[in-house]
Amino acid sequence: MKVVSVVGARPQFVKASPVSRALRERHTEVLVHSGQHYDRGMSDVFFEQLGIPEADINLGVGSGSHAAQTAEMLVKLETVFLDESPDVVLVYGDTNTTLAAGLAAAKLGIPVAHVEAGLRSFNRSMPEEINRVLVDHVSDLLLCPTSAAVANLAAEGITAGVELVGDVMLDTANRFGMEPADETLARFGLSSDGYYLATVHRASNSDSAENLGAIIDAFAVLDRPVLWAIHPRTTKNIDEFGLRGRLDEAVNIKPVPPVSYIETLALLRNAAGLLTDSGGMQKEAYFFAVPCITLRVETEWVETVELGWNTLVGADKARIVAAVSALARPGQHPPVYGDGHSAEALVSCLERRYGGLA
Repeated sequence: MKVVSVVGARPQFVKASPVSRALRERHTEVLVHSGQHYDRGMSDVFFEQLGIPEADINLGVGSGSHAAQTAEMLVKLETVFLDESPDVVLVYGDTNTTLAAGLAAAKLGIPVAHVEAGLRSFNRSMPEEINRVLVDHVSDLLLCPTSAAVANLAAEGITAGVELVGDVMLDTANRFGMEPADETLARFGLSSDGYYLATVHRASNSDSAENLGAIIDAFAVLDRPVLWAIHPRTTKNIDEFGLRGRLDEAVNIKPVPPVSYIETLALLRNAAGLLTDSGGMQKEAYFFAVPCITLRVETEWVETVELGWNTLVGADKARIVAAVSALARPGQHPPVYGDGHSAEALVSCLERRYGGLA
């Protein structure tokens, strides 16, 4: 079986790590990097630390508007797919890379397998929601991380080719998440349970002066220091919105550039809580039984909210502060994201559907 796997952003590198490893034991994989995340801190270091094979093809697309970025990827990916003639194209998550690869493959009649299929925030103003819905509806094999994702697809009339395989991010977290944290904590001047970890990158927050200002103001008054790993786009907007002074005056906030995946897991595992608008980090917090406060008003990962490990607060200062004050670790922590062997289950699904060894 020949598989072309397409990645382009940090969460996809994390998901691709165990899948590429499992695929290459018995099959041929051509790994394509779109270049959507091209900054070293958001790309190269993940390949290095996670042991992901160097991309066979790098499209070098870079940043741009949604239309420009997706269009350039479509053109370049079509050429790749025609040249490689894979049995299946494997796509991950909900980025513009995912959408472009799914559309290009489907229009060429090449089967699309979607890892992390069936997620829904039910907020169509999110570009990611549009991407994931469209890709699900052109996919031939829908590889779902949770039973809720399977139910979402059924509600849209999609039942054929749907497989519940668990969450491949848990595979990666289990492999890399138990590295000693002492050196990482010392580097940032932190102690276990003595700080909050924060990330903010969603356009609804990072591209809004009002929301970004409210988040800074909230972080500034919390009862523990906030280690804020700031996305490059968020950094740029803090300056453009005139918020740099407010950030610099907030002695409670420790802003740092994006940190590596393994360092992120170490920091998350030892934090008193996570403040984020990331989808993947909500799950990673759950993996390590760390309470999460999500700076959005909806989430795809409804299980984390239903089980009491995640609180949705949006970008409202009062709600953020109140949620942090009420942080607690619930008693129940069921294995809703699988057993940590999702990559093997995923590859087995591909083999059943698209053939044997290559």
